[in-house]
Amino acid sequence: MTRELFNVRLLPADDGPTPLTDEEERRYQAVLFRELGDTIAGRGWARYPAYTPEDRRRLVGVAARLTAHWGQRVYVEAEDLTRVRLSLAGYGIAGTAGSTGTA
Repeated sequence: MTRELFNVRLLPADDGPTPLTDEEERRYQAVLFRELGDTIAGRGWARYPAYTPEDRRRLVGVAARLTAHWGQRVYVEAEDLTRVRLSLAGYGIAGTAGSTGTA
């Protein structure tokens, strides 16, 4: 089966992803807060991809919101260049929570 694509154009290679609108950012952070919060509450930690500085900034913000919501610190640790781990005390990567991260 052949499909014709009308009004399709290639984007220049130097264009990055389109930033989120304020409403999209708010909704995305609300989803992260709920989903990561549920996972952390259930097992004490959660892992999430963070490919850009904006992704990491967003996760640090979610950890700060969870800390304020629970009254218990949520630590943020980089596992590698593309993953971040959010955890409660005692669930850190090296067994000592917060040894390398901040909330």
